[in-house]
Amino acid sequence: MADGLIGIIGGTGLGYALTEHITDAELHDIDTPFGKPSAEIMVGRFGKKEIAFLNRHGDRHRLPPSEVPFAANIFALKKLGVHAVISSGAVGSLQEHIAPGDLVIVDQFIDKTFKRTGSFFGGYGAVHCEMADPTCGRLREMLIDTAKGIDVTTHPKGTYVCMEGPQFSTRAESLMHKAWGGDLIGMTAMPEAKLAREAQICYAMIALASDYDCWKPHKGGKDKQALLKEIISNLQAATNNCLALIKAVLSSEHEFVSESCHCRKSLDLAVWTDQSRIAEVDRKELKVLFE
Repeated sequence: MADGLIGIIGGTGLGYALTEHITDAELHDIDTPFGKPSAEIMVGRFGKKEIAFLNRHGDRHRLPPSEVPFAANIFALKKLGVHAVISSGAVGSLQEHIAPGDLVIVDQFIDKTFKRTGSFFGGYGAVHCEMADPTCGRLREMLIDTAKGIDVTTHPKGTYVCMEGPQFSTRAESLMHKAWGGDLIGMTAMPEAKLAREAQICYAMIALASDYDCWKPHKGGKDKQALLKEIISNLQAATNNCLALIKAVLSSEHEFVSESCHCRKSLDLAVWTDQSRIAEVDRKELKVLFE
């Protein structure tokens, strides 16, 4: 099928940097059964593609991670006709080889969140999507392949530990996440990736490393203001790198959507409740997810 709209979700950093590169932009105010998304969705052109851009934290970065309306965000993008999403988010690095400023094409998640709506199907029925491979392999390979052609340090895989926040990790937690095999620590990838799978959307995430989290002691002699400046500088570098990667992939000839992709068939065997026992009003309300 034609790619149609490509969804881009901007997190800390990219949420503002990308909008000035979108041409022929129109804002769409979308209603969903799960409320309003974080912000109006900007539809326009970037590179060779038509995109639907959503700022995850809303206007002026007003939404902390636990208050992001993840279900409304993904539903609104699907309602607009999005079948593939490239998401971004700032993270701390849990591994020495992932330096601040680097990008990581995430392949796995560990979900530690507990306050958020993690499914569209509460009250609907028993719906169990497979999540062994929680990101789209096709989109990941597309990003990895594109990154080889630009001067940006990009790691082809990484496990993202998603914590509730809004406080950052204690040092004991940071060391535990590292010992678990986590490569990155952040607060916004979940339940976003799970909801994308439930919406039968191909989903990939580019993580932007801004620091080494607190497992790694800071060099002596730096005060808090100097450390903050360093983190902001790292995030800016990572944002520029992410922007370059997204621009390159959207200017490529890659096919973003394929009906043969397993992401596009994730509900085929997922609904365990007898359809006759699911209320008609619920089926109509969530019809968008099954399309």
